[in-house]
Amino acid sequence: MSAQKKNKFIYWFSEVGKEDVPLVGGKGANLGEMYNLGIPVPPGFIVSSSAYFHFIEVNNLRKQIEEFLKITDKNRPESYTAASEKIIKLLSSSPIPKEISQPAMLAYLKLGGIFKNTLVAVRSSATAEDLPEASFAGQQRTFLNVKGEANVVKAIRECWASLFEPRAIFYREEKGFDHFKVGLAIPVQKMIQSAVSGVMFTCDPVTGEKNRIVVDAVYGLGDYIVQGTVTPDHFVVDKNDFKILQKFISTQKIQLIKKDGVTRKYLVPKSRQNKQKMTDDEVIRVAKIGDRLHKHYFFPQDAEFAIDKKRKIFLVQTRPVTTLKEMAKFSESSPEAKEEKSAKKEIGEKKIILTGSAASPGLGWGKVVIVNSKKEIGKVKQGDILVTSMTTPDFVPAMKKVSAIVTDKGGLTSHAAIVSRELGVPCVVGTEKATKLLKNNQAITVDGTHGKVYLGGLTSKSKIIEPVNINLSHKETQMLKTATKIYVNLADYSLAEEVAKKNVEGIGLLRAEFIMAEIGVHPKKIIAEGKQREFIDNLAEKIGIFCRAFNPRPVVYRANDFKTNEYRNLKGGDLYEPKEASPLLGFRGAYRYIVDEKVFAMEIAAIKKVRNKMSLKNLWLMIPFVRTPEELLQVKKIVTSRGLTRSTSFQLWMMVEIPSNVILLEDFLKVGIDGVSIGSNDLTMLIMGTDRDNSEVASVFDERNPAVLWALEKTIKTCHQEGITCSICGQGPSEYPDLVEKLIEFGITSISVNPDAIERTREIIYNAEAKLVNKK
Repeated sequence: MSAQKKNKFIYWFSEVGKEDVPLVGGKGANLGEMYNLGIPVPPGFIVSSSAYFHFIEVNNLRKQIEEFLKITDKNRPESYTAASEKIIKLLSSSPIPKEISQPAMLAYLKLGGIFKNTLVAVRSSATAEDLPEASFAGQQRTFLNVKGEANVVKAIRECWASLFEPRAIFYREEKGFDHFKVGLAIPVQKMIQSAVSGVMFTCDPVTGEKNRIVVDAVYGLGDYIVQGTVTPDHFVVDKNDFKILQKFISTQKIQLIKKDGVTRKYLVPKSRQNKQKMTDDEVIRVAKIGDRLHKHYFFPQDAEFAIDKKRKIFLVQTRPVTTLKEMAKFSESSPEAKEEKSAKKEIGEKKIILTGSAASPGLGWGKVVIVNSKKEIGKVKQGDILVTSMTTPDFVPAMKKVSAIVTDKGGLTSHAAIVSRELGVPCVVGTEKATKLLKNNQAITVDGTHGKVYLGGLTSKSKIIEPVNINLSHKETQMLKTATKIYVNLADYSLAEEVAKKNVEGIGLLRAEFIMAEIGVHPKKIIAEGKQREFIDNLAEKIGIFCRAFNPRPVVYRANDFKTNEYRNLKGGDLYEPKEASPLLGFRGAYRYIVDEKVFAMEIAAIKKVRNKMSLKNLWLMIPFVRTPEELLQVKKIVTSRGLTRSTSFQLWMMVEIPSNVILLEDFLKVGIDGVSIGSNDLTMLIMGTDRDNSEVASVFDERNPAVLWALEKTIKTCHQEGITCSICGQGPSEYPDLVEKLIEFGITSISVNPDAIERTREIIYNAEAKLVNKK
């Protein structure tokens, strides 16, 4: 991040991307990323976290805030309220410096036109927000339908002050975040007057199933779905063919809408209260956008959307699913499995007294405590069952104590559901009548996996029994040995040490693009400025982190495969890159290395430094997107001429991701390489004629299509005949167990998968290999 960029107070969405979280927060960075991807996002700008820190510094607020925070005590929830009130009063009465307020007002006027006071949403985006281990969402304030530049500036200050709401202070202290290292950026975005609002998960947030997309929707503005004020319509979509698997239509009597300049609650006409909020086609369109986001971020997403009166769909934010946990695996004889089995038997004899939506898995039992408002959370004791109409962020201190949670309202995306999943507390939401039917001190058991509440408690010593898979234990899976090697796909060097501890034979795909994006400057600009050595050292240092963590296991580094549109996003990129109609089929891969040899030479120099000066000989090189055998030969000559020669410690691989690679594979292998890795993403796209970045044709994209399977089998068997290693590193094996079994049948040498798929893929391979042995 450049110093110039770091010191700016205002950014338009087009100026930022997902790498700018420290500057514009998770929400702001993702809005910019989506905007630049061409996903329908209402336009807007962001007041950076630098502006917030400047506001604190200019007004000398830090010492006063620190003094007020001294009174907080985790055992006294009311102490957080007392500290919060003092800090919010202090911040709300402090002036915003002109160097922030004036650019913000000008940006607002530009957004709507000088003579039009446009309606905007003023949101909060914490700089530590939406990290995989934390869920800051909903802790800071959002203001909808703000009109006029003075009101926008006032809302910005109110958002800053909300960084010290009681639940936000408590959460940061609980997670160990420094109060003064968490900043707040403010996205200001044109309002969509929503006919329907909703939330989408690109995996099932309760079960963790990644082949499903969950969509919840309500009439009106989205506040009521996030707050849990109403129970939404609920849809589950199959990610493979985008068919709707499940559909639950709720009764909605109230909605939040903007009318006559005022945002308030209105009754839903009786004729519409029981109707489906979105059409099936709209559900599928939203799901396809979600699938595109998941593939782009390589991580499940939690996104909010709005549908206007003309039925146009907009995404208003996305963030990683922070509460996703894989169900623990235990052997049948383990104490955990025995406890769950005993509990299930006991539950089978109990009476079901209430049902709702399964929001957080597991069994929890205890005595009911009905809480009607945040003022009553002090009544909740350790091991109680919290029963309430809906939770808000103020309930979090109490939610940490309980063995289960039951609410009248809300869906899978409500505050109660999200926080329960993060805390590992069983939860059932949307029961409609829990606060009326249940009684204080009544003993009940809550089944958060199936959405049921039973009369009476359990005899188990544990107040919470987490669901388990009766399967191989984690330890047993770690010890499994298979003939087929398992490699891992990696891009982020900060994960290298942790992933290296897993039962994996090496890195089968080290993506260069993450490091290149972090460097942030176009290689030709670097060359023009004479900073090649700085680039080489930086790249070598990052690659070295992977090699050191996995040494002596191999690390297969795929040379940078940025497309022209991605290169243009780098500093100076617009000076050096053409605008292409189809970058996926354009100036990329091997052909680019031949034309821009000086750029490729810097990558080779970095590889040599890692291997020779750092003495990490486990680093290999893989060439992507090679269209012809002649291209491969030319690239090989460049690599050799610059001092990288194939040997027992250095292998040269090629990606198989173009139909010509499959058809002419024997000719490619004659050039002289050590291995191939099938890039099933591009290969499937080019065989099926589907743009994998186009949500309109996403349902056709399937690595298990017979044509793709034919290409996989031919590639694997050709490599066998020539004595060449054959791996696969596309997304398919991480998503589809049946595809893994097919690859084993074909005789694949190794499979490279995402980190979260290592253990389950090892188990699938183990069982598939056993079947083959038994057949023989």
